[in-house]
Amino acid sequence: MHIVALIAGILCCAGVALDAFQTIILPRRPTGRIRITRFFFLASWDPWAAWAERTRNKGMREQIYSVYGPLSLLLLLLLWAALLIFGFSFFFYALGSPFTDVMGVHTASGLRNYGTDLYVSGTTLFTLGLGDVVPHSLPARALIIAESGVGLAFVALVIGYLPVLYQAFSRREVSIALLDARAGSPPTAGELLRRHSFEGGEEALINLLAEWERWSAEILESHISYPILCYYRSQHDNQSWLSALVAILDTCSLLISVVEGKPSRQAQLTFVMARHALVDLGHVFHQEKKTAILRQGCPERLPAAEFDRLCSALGEFNLRLCGDQAAAKRLHTVRGLYEPEAIALSTYLRMPLPQWSSEPREKDQWRILTKLRTEAEAVSGRGESAFLHDDHGH
Repeated sequence: MHIVALIAGILCCAGVALDAFQTIILPRRPTGRIRITRFFFLASWDPWAAWAERTRNKGMREQIYSVYGPLSLLLLLLLWAALLIFGFSFFFYALGSPFTDVMGVHTASGLRNYGTDLYVSGTTLFTLGLGDVVPHSLPARALIIAESGVGLAFVALVIGYLPVLYQAFSRREVSIALLDARAGSPPTAGELLRRHSFEGGEEALINLLAEWERWSAEILESHISYPILCYYRSQHDNQSWLSALVAILDTCSLLISVVEGKPSRQAQLTFVMARHALVDLGHVFHQEKKTAILRQGCPERLPAAEFDRLCSALGEFNLRLCGDQAAAKRLHTVRGLYEPEAIALSTYLRMPLPQWSSEPREKDQWRILTKLRTEAEAVSGRGESAFLHDDHGH
């Protein structure tokens, strides 16, 4: 029995140490399918998502989804702490429960005294140091010292881990919030191109795509190291990191295959980086099989009728379009490079993908502001014309 307890203690403590190292310290994608964190998310996310899907109210459903990320972080830390407590308690039990309580009663070895081992392990890991149970062997004292050090290191890792996590989340959300004014809410490729169809819009679009190339690289770095961030939802229901990333990929696809102009070069660079981030995040959540199935028959995000309507709208925005018949085929080829991964992640994370264009809304602030600005320019133009006419008359 003592040998079994020793082996169980080694498995618990070594498993937590390796898992915490890969999750918090290692700056790359964790490897291996036998990991505590992976089993934790497999066991908790699907039931949580199933519970949320039973909620009819969309706002409440999104609220339930949004709670999972922060709550799972706390539960994961508690799971690590519990496994460490049990692991060291197994070590104490393997030593024969060598403790004496404050009443002077020596706890003889046996399964009935495992509660004392568990109590000592818990108070030691959290460095309480109550002193009501005293070890009376050198190995037990050495284990208590070691567990106290592990407890301090655990607290230090948690204190350092949370700020890094939320700083990465904050940096991600700033760019997503800025995209609201540039591509609508939820963001769409058609709206993004429409809002950059003004004079000088090509340069502004190039700068925007360059910013999102860097954003994609930051997502690749931070979310690969801390995959739990993928479960964190944006503050607004119409926004998500996945929909923003796919909207940028849609825009780059149009610029590469359909829309002519200078931004096409930057679109290629942004597309490569954004797709890299999307594919690698799919690997993090082991979506390879689902992606392979989707490549055989992927749901159509852009039917032929929708593509014709999108091209017609882009033409109205004074954008130069490729006039050949192969434009739709080129776009379909480019879409095939990222849409299976996007749909797989969307299904897993329950984050809807954006459309290609949005229907005009009556209370669209951008359209209201554009109309007011156009009217102001028209009035200014008439005033300038009248001034010139009056000056010419004099």
